[in-house]
Amino acid sequence: MRKLIVLAAALTTLGLAGISGPAQAKAPGPDGQIVFSRSLSSTTEDFAVVTVNPDGTHVQQVTTGECPHWSPDGSLIATCGALDGSAAMIINPDTGSFRELTPPDLTLHLACPVWSPDAKRLACGQFDSATDPSRDGMYTVRSSDGGGLRRITSNPGGLDEPGDYSPDGSQIVFGRNDPARPANANRALFVVNLNGTGLHRITPWGSGSEADGSWSPNGNWILFDTKGSLYVVHPDGTGLAKIPLATSGISRAFGPGWSPDGTKIVFALFTRTSPGTQQEGIYTANADGSDVQQVTNAPIFDEHPDWGTHPLAS
Repeated sequence: MRKLIVLAAALTTLGLAGISGPAQAKAPGPDGQIVFSRSLSSTTEDFAVVTVNPDGTHVQQVTTGECPHWSPDGSLIATCGALDGSAAMIINPDTGSFRELTPPDLTLHLACPVWSPDAKRLACGQFDSATDPSRDGMYTVRSSDGGGLRRITSNPGGLDEPGDYSPDGSQIVFGRNDPARPANANRALFVVNLNGTGLHRITPWGSGSEADGSWSPNGNWILFDTKGSLYVVHPDGTGLAKIPLATSGISRAFGPGWSPDGTKIVFALFTRTSPGTQQEGIYTANADGSDVQQVTNAPIFDEHPDWGTHPLAS
């Protein structure tokens, strides 16, 4: 009991006490299934898209792919696309059927897994600087057919990777790699309006790694990881604070996201349980870092979890 009281006091001091309560969800509905990427090989970059109930039951491989994201209503999953030039794969999680989105400009190499709150558009990173670095930046396309290309940011020779839309759909949080900065301090999170205005950095340079920001359903916080720990920050860059995960042993958390109702978080966790023994999988916790629960125990590793409203499997 004393430990919980001390933790609550610490969160109040950090300004995080409010994130543990209920919040208005981006997509109304209960906390449903979690989708994530599972490594299929220790020697190749082969991944499966897998769904699971938050209690760890009903693990189901849907198809192959990476960086999956639930649509706002939980009916579809978008992934980063395929090597044939598609910008995204839109997957039915119940049947495994899918369609590929081909962008209108194939000279851009787009990966478009991030849904807008109204599900009409997908946010994309541009992943090939060799052809024309001046075109590097963040874009959006229609989720219906991959058309309607719009450019949001410009980062010549660098990389802008979309993390999440704001709940009202007016802004995007994203991770930026700046090639002009030192290698150990060239990455940070930014927020920008959809028309490209209002660009501002919200984390120090040298922060952000496996995830590019997850916007809380109430719009007040952005969740991210850096150097194996989880943090939150306000969209204006104030209130930066570490979430003290209640884990034992040496651990590294990464790739976090919010639950649909905003009371919990999901993340991947590497844990060294003893010398020479380690495990990695998907975990959940309360938004204040308490009540850490293991969801999966990966045969190799699981990453990029996203918590949606798709009904629980039974």
